Amino acid sequence: MNKNKKTWRNAGLYALLLIVVLALASAFLDNNNTQSRETLTYSEFIDRVENNRVDRVTLSSDRTQARVPNPEGGAPQLVNLPNDPDLINILSENKVDIAIQPPNDEGVWVRVATSFLLPILLLVGLFFLLRRAQSGPGSQAMNFGKSKARVQMEPQTQVTFGDVAGIEQAKLELTEVVDFLKNADRFTAIGAKIPKGVLLVGPPGTGKTLLAKAVAGEAGVPFFSISGSEFVEMFVGVGASRVRDLFEQAKTNAPCIVFIDEIDAVGRQRGAGLGGGNDEREQTLNQLLTEMDGFEGNTGIIIIAATNRPDVLDAALLRPGRFDRQVVVDRPDYAGRQEILTVHARGKTLCQRR
Repeated sequence: MNKNKKTWRNAGLYALLLIVVLALASAFLDNNNTQSRETLTYSEFIDRVENNRVDRVTLSSDRTQARVPNPEGGAPQLVNLPNDPDLINILSENKVDIAIQPPNDEGVWVRVATSFLLPILLLVGLFFLLRRAQSGPGSQAMNFGKSKARVQMEPQTQVTFGDVAGIEQAKLELTEVVDFLKNADRFTAIGAKIPKGVLLVGPPGTGKTLLAKAVAGEAGVPFFSISGSEFVEMFVGVGASRVRDLFEQAKTNAPCIVFIDEIDAVGRQRGAGLGGGNDEREQTLNQLLTEMDGFEGNTGIIIIAATNRPDVLDAALLRPGRFDRQVVVDRPDYAGRQEILTVHARGKTLCQRR
């Protein structure tokens, strides 16, 4: 598909170049024809008429030019006429055959089209260049502050607690979050508040991401997924803009779950960098802290984060009102590994040895 688009774009550029060449060639030839045509002065023209050396004259429709036969043969000679009211009388007295050239509307349209051709060609060329720039490596320059979160609804995730095995204690602790998302009115009626954030802590490969998807699948709510490293960019303020954009999307789809994988990439302890408190990572973290528990409440938005380095996280992330609940996702034991094997063996034909 991209190859076809590139082919059509190149064909359009070649067609544009051909039109420009033809227009320049036409203007050049027309200019040469005009310059190569021999002209007479008005006084020479009158002198020839009075000496009976002109027997036929073709006047233009606006009486500004006249064409006189060349006595030496070849193309007619051109005469630029002034506003002389006695010209017709002079021609009639000398028995000159007068012809009026009909108005050429086509020439007017050609001149109008030629005058507008260059601006139109420039606009078309600019359009193609912009399209080519947008499809190239720099196409992200206009929307580098947008969030890269992947929105996943329940029909797309299709992951439940039944697909997660070996971490029964972690599933039990997250059941409360699922109940709150399913029956939020029942909890708010007695004054209970929704948990703002849940931090999944455990070694790599223990199923933290799968567990977060299972929570969204069990609750039947939208699931936003993003990695912590995607917030950090070279430009200061881009990460904070992506955090704002992510939470704006989440607010329009609340209740929902926002999953931030490897949050230690952006949530490390502040004040340890060379840039002090003004570097990109710390501004991103400040915006994340504000969105989680700031001036505005995020009702219906639960942030689930995963990390295997909870010791390097900033203290403000772990205070009550933010990630105040930590769920340990440890390596499964022998029985848990058997359950994992059973889950992965679903729908597969296995050979049993007797």
